[in-house]
Amino acid sequence: MKNNQLPRLTIVVPCYNEEPVLPNSAPILQTLLQHLIDNQQITTDSKLLFVDDGSQDQTWALITQLHHQDPLFTGLQFSRNYGQEAALMAGMQVANQYSDLIITIDADLQDDPTIIPAMIAQAQDGYDIVYGVRNDRSTDTWFKRTTAQSFYWLMGKLGVNLIPNHSDFRLLTHRVVTELMRCQESRPFIRGLIPQLGFPATKLFYKRQPRQAGVSKYPLRKMLRFALDGILSFSIAPIRAVLYVGLTICGGSLFVLLWILISHLYGTVVTGWSSIMASLWLLGGFQLVAISMIGEYIGRTFTEVKHRPRFIIQTDTYSPAFTSSHSDKISPSEDHHIY
Repeated sequence: MKNNQLPRLTIVVPCYNEEPVLPNSAPILQTLLQHLIDNQQITTDSKLLFVDDGSQDQTWALITQLHHQDPLFTGLQFSRNYGQEAALMAGMQVANQYSDLIITIDADLQDDPTIIPAMIAQAQDGYDIVYGVRNDRSTDTWFKRTTAQSFYWLMGKLGVNLIPNHSDFRLLTHRVVTELMRCQESRPFIRGLIPQLGFPATKLFYKRQPRQAGVSKYPLRKMLRFALDGILSFSIAPIRAVLYVGLTICGGSLFVLLWILISHLYGTVVTGWSSIMASLWLLGGFQLVAISMIGEYIGRTFTEVKHRPRFIIQTDTYSPAFTSSHSDKISPSEDHHIY
């Protein structure tokens, strides 16, 4: 991105039950954004966009209150909880209609927002993607650190290009987000999709901070689901693994059958046991092979053929800031947006 015109920036912040966090993180982002505006690094109508992912607490009430206090704050409210990936896609899709640059960052600000000016500078130097990458994982538990490293190793073996130690803290230019929105997966794995787009990219390293308030939104169950989504979104290796297991069982059944025949010759086999065991091994192996072969086709189409909405936006206070001539008097849009 090389031009003399100031870029319009939108910082997208996915939120789910962030009531304990927002009173601390929102002023930090507000001060940062205002500093960028004052230094003429971005346009004066750049925004903070909080995406409420169906929170059960007072998150949306806080976002609404911030919006009334300062037009820098805007928000999207989902009709229900759709997940962080959907919140990120919604924020980027809505913001991309009006923005030159989009930065995504978690509401807890464990990712270092002070490198955002450097991200913008990198975009001005021609990079379309700027990844925020942790320089260490010392703040993680041993279990989380080990599982994360194992996940990146496994994804690499499956041929999936990921940025190790990168979460969802990144800068994207308008054309990158435009191409990203062409990916119509109902459950997109954004960390895997963006490196596949192939635009000029660079990394900025930072030290991740401990959580100051609230609780982690990624317990073990969600971490496992997230990892499974990543694997299934980019690889059919699990289906093929079932195929190989089925072939192995079929091969093993031949040795079992040979052993049964030898036992028959020596008269040491129990009556009826031979036929039962042979049929169990053979049929079990063939069933696994057959299921995996069907799965090769179903696995590629199952997710996409449903064509269900990825998210539904119940309230939008961001778009009216650019469609109304009086941006300081923004009334929430109550229209439902289905994507």
